[in-house]
Amino acid sequence: MTYEVVREIEFCYGHRLLNYSGKCKNLHGHNGLAVIKIASNELDNLGMVIDFTKIKSTVANWINDTLDHKLILCKTDPLIPALKANNEVIYLMDTNPTAENIAKLIFDYTFKQNIDVTEVILWETKSCYASYKHS
Repeated sequence: MTYEVVREIEFCYGHRLLNYSGKCKNLHGHNGLAVIKIASNELDNLGMVIDFTKIKSTVANWINDTLDHKLILCKTDPLIPALKANNEVIYLMDTNPTAENIAKLIFDYTFKQNIDVTEVILWETKSCYASYKHS
């Protein structure tokens, strides 16, 4: 048997995809929803997998401070100098800021905080999501 808890975190972000021929090559925004899944075979002494407030104070606060209302761009994006010159707030990734890569970014951060995350789902729209999980 496995127990699982889930916390949903809403945030807004802009991005664009490099070397892409569709509409997403242009700067655009999303009302994203990150779904953080944490599982355990055992409960702690309080009967929990993890306290929901720990997920909020650790992951939700990081998303709010780091990604919310930011332009998430690849560090090689040629728009970066112009955006910085205009005091735009950006978050730079080593990879193209696809939903898949942003889900992995959130997963990796959560895991580094010693939280046994099993999966992060990033809803980019109401009908499209990407996920990254432990295999």
